[in-house]
Amino acid sequence: MNASTASQSSGPGSSVDPKEAEHFGKQAADWWNPKGSSAMLHKLNPPRLGYIRDAVNRHWGTDEHERRPLTGKRALDIGCGAGLLAEPLARLGAQVTGIDAAPENIEAAKAHAAQTGLAIEYRAGGIEAASGLYDLVTCMEVVEHVAEPAAFVRGIADALAPDGLLVMSTPNRTAASRIAMITVGEGLSLIPKGTHDWTKFLTPEELTTLLEEAGLAVGDISGLGFSPLRGFEISSRTALNYLVTARKTG
Repeated sequence: MNASTASQSSGPGSSVDPKEAEHFGKQAADWWNPKGSSAMLHKLNPPRLGYIRDAVNRHWGTDEHERRPLTGKRALDIGCGAGLLAEPLARLGAQVTGIDAAPENIEAAKAHAAQTGLAIEYRAGGIEAASGLYDLVTCMEVVEHVAEPAAFVRGIADALAPDGLLVMSTPNRTAASRIAMITVGEGLSLIPKGTHDWTKFLTPEELTTLLEEAGLAVGDISGLGFSPLRGFEISSRTALNYLVTARKTG
């Protein structure tokens, strides 16, 4: 549900899907409206952040009460949209770079960061726009939007520092996800129509294979489900959506 982030270019070697970038770019002006077209992202953000924080604590042994556990670390948010995840990462102390295939999203992200006084570097482009190595790489709801997932994942691995942490999330390709995200979500306009192509969803096994082939070791796989009482939450159920952590094996 985030923007495709392969590259602005759709030439040979790029994993960009130009239609995806155009689709998400149209939502740029409404990205920070919790009741607008990105309302679902606002609801997903708290459990995602909680999962990332727990993963950071485990990976680097930081205390759960530490307010800025990412101080001194570089973070890359791939498919940053207008900065919904990049800004909390900056508040956790990270030096953040956000990249997105839609230039409209990048402009909205820059404007919002300026309003909040956060120093975040935003770049229009995809994984090719990353420079150097990053201690933390986040990639939320992006891999299902790119043209070449294997090449995209290799690019992520190249951007990850040797002791770095990768956190990804993506919908699972199940009958349940088709019903929830497309039939219901898009059918009732809870999610903008045309956001998902169910055939491009990856199962946990498929994503694990891509990560391992790129030289990464998968640590945790957790589900992101929905409870009528509690809303979106981390669980053991991966049928709708799931999160993955990984690190370099070498």
